Amino acid sequence: MKYRKLKNSELDRISSQEFKDTEKIPLIIVLDNIRSLNNIGSVFRSADAFLVEKIYLCGITATPPHKDIQKTALGATDSVDWEYAESALEVVQQLKSAEVSVMAIEQTENALTLLEFEPREGKYAFVFGNEVKGVQQEVVSACDGVIEIPQFGTKHSLNISVSAGVMIWDYFSKIKKST
Repeated sequence: MKYRKLKNSELDRISSQEFKDTEKIPLIIVLDNIRSLNNIGSVFRSADAFLVEKIYLCGITATPPHKDIQKTALGATDSVDWEYAESALEVVQQLKSAEVSVMAIEQTENALTLLEFEPREGKYAFVFGNEVKGVQQEVVSACDGVIEIPQFGTKHSLNISVSAGVMIWDYFSKIKKST
């Protein structure tokens, strides 16, 4: 079998407006004090690829428009809904009061591994933390649970944009299998 790379014009991409009108997966992303603008842009791009409902940008996390976010987002900041909030803890509390299951993506005692995570009915929010310090402890403590991405090498940490991509894809694939 031969494979020919598709041209951009053959990819059937939807417009930003069509994206806004498309049904989203029941997933919200919360970015807690992310320093790297490239990481922020990459999370937007993954959120666009898998129809994430919304991104909250909290604390020191930069907001669009910014050229370094745009460099990796490639326009996804125009399609994916987002909102800035000073406090990730307040966002978590608001989401929980709206009956959203809020999960920190972190390494903690008693964390559920991603291999064990099976989403239930309803909406989820995943909280991703700072590149050095992770999700703030007070935010972790306020979440409904913690999911850890199993890692088997020597580093035991992933770039935040890679972690977001893994989590978004895993959630997307699990909920699509159940429908």
